[in-house]
Amino acid sequence: MPNARATHLTRRGILAAGGALGLGAALAACGDGDAKDGGSAGEDTAAAKSGPWTFKDDRGQTVKADKVPANIVAFIGVAAALHDYGVEAKGVFGPTTTKDGKPDVQAGDLDVTKVTNLGNEWGQFNIEKYAALRPDALISTMFDDTGTLWYVPEESKKKIEAVGAPSVGISVYDRQLTQPLQRMAELAKSLGGDVTSAKFTQAKKRFEDAAARLRAAAKAKPDVKVLVGSASQDLFYVSGTNLSVDLEYFKSLGVNFVEPPESAKKQGGGWYESLSWENVDKYPADIIMMDNRTQAIQPADITEGTWKKLPAVKAGQVIARNPEPILSYDKCAPLLESLAEAIEKAKKVS
Repeated sequence: MPNARATHLTRRGILAAGGALGLGAALAACGDGDAKDGGSAGEDTAAAKSGPWTFKDDRGQTVKADKVPANIVAFIGVAAALHDYGVEAKGVFGPTTTKDGKPDVQAGDLDVTKVTNLGNEWGQFNIEKYAALRPDALISTMFDDTGTLWYVPEESKKKIEAVGAPSVGISVYDRQLTQPLQRMAELAKSLGGDVTSAKFTQAKKRFEDAAARLRAAAKAKPDVKVLVGSASQDLFYVSGTNLSVDLEYFKSLGVNFVEPPESAKKQGGGWYESLSWENVDKYPADIIMMDNRTQAIQPADITEGTWKKLPAVKAGQVIARNPEPILSYDKCAPLLESLAEAIEKAKKVS
C-alpha cells in the first residue's frame, strides 16, 4: 500500500496510510477495467519527438497535443521510470528526498537536484511552482478504480487542472505488474523515449529471466510461506495479494503468500489487515517482505520484542519490498531476483 500518512479513513487515506501494504503501510487503490488494455497512439520515437502527440491512458481518456510534451510534471516514481527510458521530467511531487536531503528510494536513478520538487509529502503540491513550469503534461499512477491521480491532492484538483496541462494516469490497481510495466514503456515511447535500445532489450530480458527464476524457486519450495508487512509505531500491517501489482504477479508465478481473510482486511480497504504489535505473530511465515519506503519503520529500527521473536526474523529471512515499484524493467527485475534468492535460500521455520 502506498502509505501516504492519512489521518482519516477516506478511501484514499487508507491507501496513503498503510493501505496496500503490498504498497506499504497504507495503500491507495486505483484501477479501471476498460483501461487495462488501453494503448498508446504514439508513433515511432523519431516522429514522436516532433508531434503531434496522442496517448490513451488507463482511465480510457485520450490526451492530444500539437507537440510532444517537453515540460513534464510527474509523480516521483513515474519520473524515475521515464528517466530510465530517456524521458526527463521538469517537476516532480511525492517522496523525492529524505529528511537528510538524500534521494528517496522512490527516486530511482533520477538526479533530484535537477528537478523542481512541488511537494515531498502527502497533501503537498505547490501550485505556484507548478504553473511556473508551464507544464505540458501531468502524469501519475492510480491506486483506485476512480481515476484518482496518486499524490495529487483532491482539495487542490480544480486549481491544478486550471493551469491547463492535460493529465495522464497509469493504473497500478488490481492487475499484474507486467501490465503497468508495458503501459509505462508505451507512454515513454510516445514521449520520445527509446524502447528499442540494447539497454532496454537487456533490461526486459533480465526481468523475464528473473520471473522464470522466481517461478522455479517457488515450484521447488512450495511450502515456504511469505508474509508481506509494513511497520508503523502502533500497528503492523499484513498485506493480502489482491490489488497490489507486484504481489498479484508474484502469486501468479507460484509464490506462497500469507493471505489475511477478506473480513480482516475490510478496515484496510481490502488491502491489508492491521495488527497490534502484541499480535504480530498471528500468521506463521518463513520469509517476511517489509515495506522499504520512507514512511514505514524499517526492520532494523523495530524495537518491539514480539517482532524480534518471530522465527523469520530470528533466521534473518527478512527482505525489502517497495510497494510502489518504479515501473521500468530495469528497476523491477531486481525485485523478482531478491524474492527468488530469498526463497532459494530459505529455511522452513514456520
